[in-house]
Amino acid sequence: MAHTDQAEAVSELSKTVGELVDRERIRELIALLARGEDRRDAELITAGYWPDAVFDYGMFAGDFAAYLAWVVPGSPAIPVTQHVLGQSLVELRGDEARAETHVVAYHRVDTGEQERDVVLGGRYLDRLEKRGGAWRVASRTMLYDWTQDLGTSVDWSQGMMGAPFSGDHFTGRAVGDFSTTFFGA
Repeated sequence: MAHTDQAEAVSELSKTVGELVDRERIRELIALLARGEDRRDAELITAGYWPDAVFDYGMFAGDFAAYLAWVVPGSPAIPVTQHVLGQSLVELRGDEARAETHVVAYHRVDTGEQERDVVLGGRYLDRLEKRGGAWRVASRTMLYDWTQDLGTSVDWSQGMMGAPFSGDHFTGRAVGDFSTTFFGA
């Protein structure tokens, strides 16, 4: 193999590895944002969006400051959320990327009379930018594909399947969740 052929092969391999690293960083960023929303963690959310980011969730549209004020502390009427992410299609375009990520989101909704479990399915459409070597979301649009009201939430005070929990940290919550202690926060 000639020297120029080797150099081209190394250059192509370097480009491919760089793209793989960028895609993985984007996927991790999207996962950290879901965790930030679920835990209502302003620091984690802020680390994933550019300060000039814009949002459109259909029921909320605005800039980053307005979004952060909307999602943290979050509504007291939604004491538990869980965003489960599916596949992400990531298209790299230099220092810009487009990503579509499937999400199934659970919300425990406190109506004042009872708590209800609601699940929805949709997709995040993210436009990301790489600035100073770091990827962050520049804009996000939420698309909704389906929703299901599952009815009255389970009464965790009875434990699970008739077996009481040995502590109150076994049930999830948006604020004060045991996972924050687990990760050392």
